[in-house]
Order: sequence, then structure tokens, then C-alpha cells
Amino acid sequence: MPNSRKIKIAAIQTVSGPDVAANLEAAGRLIAEAAAAGARLVALPEFFVLISGDETAKVRLREEEGHGPIQDFLAGAARQHGVWIVGGTVPLAAASPDKVRNTSLVFDDHGERVARYDKIHLFGFQKGEEFYDEGRSIEAGDDVVVFDSPAGKVGLSVCYDLRFPELFRAMGMVDLIVLPAAFVHTTGQAHWEVLLRARAIENQCYLLAPAQGGRHPHGRRTWGHSMVIDPWGEVIACREEEGLGVVVAELDFDRLAEVRQSLPALRHRRLAW
Repeated sequence: MPNSRKIKIAAIQTVSGPDVAANLEAAGRLIAEAAAAGARLVALPEFFVLISGDETAKVRLREEEGHGPIQDFLAGAARQHGVWIVGGTVPLAAASPDKVRNTSLVFDDHGERVARYDKIHLFGFQKGEEFYDEGRSIEAGDDVVVFDSPAGKVGLSVCYDLRFPELFRAMGMVDLIVLPAAFVHTTGQAHWEVLLRARAIENQCYLLAPAQGGRHPHGRRTWGHSMVIDPWGEVIACREEEGLGVVVAELDFDRLAEVRQSLPALRHRRLAW
């Protein structure tokens, strides 16, 4: 656990479109805003660099691990602003030539990459004419990822992972879960906040959820409501409106310890998978 008992963390909300340069410019401005507000760890949403009606666009944009302009941007921003960055998700090369890995990359405040998580659960949904099947263009990951940071022990997850509590249990005892997302408006309106609060409550940790939020150029609408939740399940910061923005909140290690001491549910577990 860090020496300081409190640390500021930030969730960035974007409404990304097909223009990669414009998306990176917006992300850069918001990272700078979060850093200026005192955040030490900043998280971007899922596919902050590209959301397009063309499913093959992300495949054409994919980068090899450790090389490429998107990864250079994240490393440079972390180094420039002296913050840890959870790079939402980035399309990285997959085994299949027509797919990507939907990858969350973490860079420390020196611009060094310290963690990689490939989204495990791939979203599928159909209701009327609204249809999504991420498996058509994304290759699923397999590994649970936890890393040490100024915000304590951090577990990584992405969007649809939120519906699978066994993933979060497999992280062990973490201080913070980061969940970059692009929840569609339909499912986000119904389930986003309640699932985020449930994951924070049952794992007795903070949860940082940066999201896409608004109407995208090709017509897709994402729910937004980027937020930070404390270990008691209270929403301590949230962007209620659509559009670009930054949500900053304080992670308090004394609060974390208090919740776990008063209700030691993690120690009371009897079953493990």
C-alpha cells in the first residue's frame, strides 16, 4: 500500500468517432485536465482511439505489441504529465489476421508499460434491429491481470467483463478495479450503475469506470456516466451528462480499511472456484 493515505484518480469520458487523430487530440486534452486536477492515475474508456460503423476499421488500425502510434501516444502522455495511464483499450494484433485483441495497456508516470490485459468476455446482444457481436472482429483474452501502482493493487477489466463476477474474484484482494467501457445506451441505462456498485461492494474496493458517452458519428449511442465508486458501493463522483469530460475522485486507503474491518466479508468466504 502506498505511503500516502489518499490519492486522486480520474475517469475520462469521450465520444470517439472514426477520426483517429481527433480522438487522440481529445484524449490528450482530457489527460492534461485530469493531471492538472491532481490525478495520479488516469483511465481512458474502451476504444478511446476509434469507434466506427465499419467493424474492419479497428483491424486496419491494429498495432503490434510495443510498437505503434497509439502506444507511443499513451507512453508520451504518461511521461509528459507524470501520471499513470490506463489506456482504455487499444486494438492490438491477434492470431487471426481479421481480428484484434481488445487490449488495456497501463503506463507508469515515466512512460514505461507495466501491464497488459486483453478483454476476456466479448459482448453479444440483439434486441429488435440493435445487434452487436464482438466476436466477429475481436479475439478473446485469457489472463486475469493485477498490477501494483500508487493507487495500490489494481485489477483490470473491460466493459462486458462487468457481468462476470468470477473474473473479479479471481483478482484476489485488490484496492481498485478499473473498467474502461463503451456500454451501449440500452444496456447501460438498465444495468451500468447497479453492476458497477455490485462489483465494488462484493470486492470491497474502489472502482474506476471511464466510459464512452454520447451519440457517435455513425449513429451508435453509448451510455456514459463515467464514475468512481467506493468500497461501500457509494458513487462518489459521476459525469451525469453525455459528452467529453473528466471525473476526479479521491481513493482513501483509510476508508478502504474501515469497510473491510467493519464487514470482513472477504475473510468470511467459504467457497472458491
